[in-house]
Amino acid sequence: MDRARKWLPPMSALNSFDAAATHGSFSRAGVEVGLTQSAVSRQIALLEDWLQTPLFDRVGRRVQLNEAGQAYAEEIRPALDRIRRATRRVAARRAQGALRIATLPSFGMRWLAPRLPGLSALHPDLVVDFASRSDPFDFAQEEFDAAIHYGLPEEWPGVAQDYLFREQMVPVCAPDWLAANGLRSPADLLGKPLLSQSSRRDAWARWFAAAGVEAGPLPPGPAFEHFLMLAQAVVAGAGVALIPSFLIRPELEAGSLVIPFDRPLSSEQAYYLVYPTGLGGHPGLARFRAWMLASAGAE
Repeated sequence: MDRARKWLPPMSALNSFDAAATHGSFSRAGVEVGLTQSAVSRQIALLEDWLQTPLFDRVGRRVQLNEAGQAYAEEIRPALDRIRRATRRVAARRAQGALRIATLPSFGMRWLAPRLPGLSALHPDLVVDFASRSDPFDFAQEEFDAAIHYGLPEEWPGVAQDYLFREQMVPVCAPDWLAANGLRSPADLLGKPLLSQSSRRDAWARWFAAAGVEAGPLPPGPAFEHFLMLAQAVVAGAGVALIPSFLIRPELEAGSLVIPFDRPLSSEQAYYLVYPTGLGGHPGLARFRAWMLASAGAE
């Protein structure tokens, strides 16, 4: 037996063991894996012989994991789940170019969605499914080919990253709110309701510092997980907020939001297209990447 196979039991035995460990029954495990009860029993016996240790205690008609079996099940189940997800992801692709992309919700709604007709016109055969994710994740645990990330490159280690663009956050409020509060300088915002996006709670402190205002400790104000929720609260007159200008162009053009002070805030953080290392050669992802980079370059 070569080294590669020495520590890798047959997949059929592992699958039967996982099902039996889940159900506590060889017969119910057989229903799940498509084998008879006796066939499952033989697979378990094969695995126990391979490992040279019993994995179950037989209690009447039922089986129960013993200590070794419980420890083994906990170790192999995540690996089996990863194999299942990877297989399902490949099998579910309707074409070689099909992709599944995770995107930040507001970015997907206000930047990606309006540009998708251009992607479809350029690559009519490219099938792309989008889903929202706000935080970095393990590509081995999620069924995505790529994702949109905002932050610093080191915040999502172990992946390939393509820089897209930086954002400019601008202070915005409703026109009626501005008229009622009579702002003349950035310092006039001190003491006003300062709304935030939940992952950018330090934005107001940085904005005041950049504007040369000694703000001191700022009292915590309302925070929203998504920028578009934040924008709607500001439109309703809840206060003033710092929001990336590209996300609120419709509101700015319609006049439902206005910029009281033309002092945009930038940072070293940026938007990136991230994907597993080694997947860059995927033909569908290569086309999507080229389109994303060209579209971001025009931003």
